Amino acid sequence: MKLQQTDPQIAKLIKKELNRQKNGLVLIASENFASPSVMEVSGSVLTNKYSEGYADKRYYGGNEFIDEIEKLAIARAKKIFLPKNQWDQWSVNVQPYSGSPANLEVYFALLNPGDKIMGMALPQGGHLTHGHPVNLSGKIFQAIKYGVDPKTFLLNYQEIEKIALAEKPKLIICGATAYSRKIDFEAFSKIAKKCGAILMADISHIAGIVAAGLHPSPFPCCDIVTTTTHKTLRGPRGAMIFSRNEYSEKINKMVFPGMQGGPHDHTTGAIAVCLSEILKPSFKKYIKQVLANAKVLAQTLKASGIDLITDGTENHLILADLRKTGLNGKEAEKLLEAVGIYLNRNTIPFDPNPPFSPSGIRIGTAALTTRGMKEKEMKIVGKLIADLIWNSKDKKTAAEAKKIIKKLTQKFPLY
Repeated sequence: MKLQQTDPQIAKLIKKELNRQKNGLVLIASENFASPSVMEVSGSVLTNKYSEGYADKRYYGGNEFIDEIEKLAIARAKKIFLPKNQWDQWSVNVQPYSGSPANLEVYFALLNPGDKIMGMALPQGGHLTHGHPVNLSGKIFQAIKYGVDPKTFLLNYQEIEKIALAEKPKLIICGATAYSRKIDFEAFSKIAKKCGAILMADISHIAGIVAAGLHPSPFPCCDIVTTTTHKTLRGPRGAMIFSRNEYSEKINKMVFPGMQGGPHDHTTGAIAVCLSEILKPSFKKYIKQVLANAKVLAQTLKASGIDLITDGTENHLILADLRKTGLNGKEAEKLLEAVGIYLNRNTIPFDPNPPFSPSGIRIGTAALTTRGMKEKEMKIVGKLIADLIWNSKDKKTAAEAKKIIKKLTQKFPLY
């Protein structure tokens, strides 16, 4: 109400965005819907505070309550991801502004310019910050890339080991943004030990699945684990860095004062709330449904003639190959957006098309599962997507899709 009075233009745009989210089907794998409690804290009076430093070691006064909030977030993070007997062996930094700075803060803390880092190639499922040449990670450090098998599109750990032993990277990054199968952290650990590398896992996409105990944990195998706090965790747009104690001092100093000033206390508070929600039994039930929904959606797309990279999924996302449909990823993204289905264009491994008009689309089930949709709805959604792609110029198909989407979104309200 106050915003409407002070800035009606922004108020109007926010209302439009809310309506877009409420009346559409969000299938972007990196998006989710935060709870009202998380959003309440994100917009709370914590926004007003400045608290450079860490709990009990601040450079500003008036931080006694901020300290408690940050300590709660750290304690809850350890409780979720680590067994109790290892809590004192790990540190958690909840101050990174987002996932990309978190990754860079690890690199800058532990490496020197020109050192070798080894990560999954972006066109084959990796992330910009895993050493892509347009990113600082690829400009400042010598980036060695690994990818997937050209036939199965699965990670080939024997090939990764060969590359690692030949190149001797100082740090290996395991993790992906468009890989639909489980990651074998134990295999990566053996590779890292053989070549003497530090092992870092970026679990930004699968953190919620790991938290629910439904994906192998990286913590027994890795030295550092980074993650964003939205996606499958359903929190605010922030990040966390977990590090074994031998690395934690350097990493903490690189977060502050190395790369950041005062933490965003409203985000820290919202992370703490998000983690409290994850500790409830309902969260594991939610993640089970996310995985079940992804499997059914994948099966429906396959049955409708859509090719899938790795022929299915073991997590929350699906990567579809559209080359035989006559559409590229950009065209499909725009086609589906026009009726209220939101997903993103994505490169597929060994993609012959350019990144802006790639051959694939990436689809995720975390957001629709938050709305309460289950297997029955995934069959409907999968058929909608396939029908629209195969009948991209048919106005009747698009009109019918809009009707179905309206029924679904009304049946499963967002807030």
